Amino acid sequence: DQQLNEKANQLAHYLRTLGVGPDTLVAIAVERSLEMIIGLLGILKAGGAYVPLDPTYPQDRLQFMLEDTQAPVLITQAHLRESFNDYLGKILSLQTDSETNDLSFEESSANTNRPESERWISPFVQSSENPSPLTGPHNLAYVIYTSGSTGKPKGVMVKHLGVINCISSINSFVNVTHKNAFLALTSISFDVAAMDYYLPFSVGGKVIIASQEQQKDITVLNTIIKKYSIHSIQG
Repeated sequence: DQQLNEKANQLAHYLRTLGVGPDTLVAIAVERSLEMIIGLLGILKAGGAYVPLDPTYPQDRLQFMLEDTQAPVLITQAHLRESFNDYLGKILSLQTDSETNDLSFEESSANTNRPESERWISPFVQSSENPSPLTGPHNLAYVIYTSGSTGKPKGVMVKHLGVINCISSINSFVNVTHKNAFLALTSISFDVAAMDYYLPFSVGGKVIIASQEQQKDITVLNTIIKKYSIHSIQG
């Protein structure tokens, strides 16, 4: 989708102005939404590696992962920002207009003294062109944390090469094409979520995101499946 790509590009160019580049870790705590997809793609396009933080996780776990990774930038949403008051890095709160899907974002940090009206940044000042690639197969794509059931959670570093190999291997069996639509239900804090998005994206397929509330209602899910002729459900 051209509009999605342009929004991700605008975010990517702005992230680069904040110093994001190859192997820079960028935390992302966003509810299942268009902003989530823009955030993930924007980080990758900037050359960074994302650290997914599920907003429903306990505060202690979220704080531990932020401190453990020392991520200099956190992408979130305005209504979730208070959960990260102790975070000392840059915070970008993403917001899309419900009618036009136009993207805007607010930059803040623990040390900001600017009034709120001056923190909202128009992405239109950023280029919507694809940024020049900075990463290779052996750079990090994301860092995902284990459950911590046997102790403290441990960050697992996943390189682009591993993601590409996994996508290629799976598609050799399921043969996904641009005509297919996927219903994504998996939290981005689980490793399999990468297949929810990057497998269909790699062939130009469609991804339908079910919100947390929609996931709880089988009638709503059934309506979504019929409306979009869902080919596969990931969860």
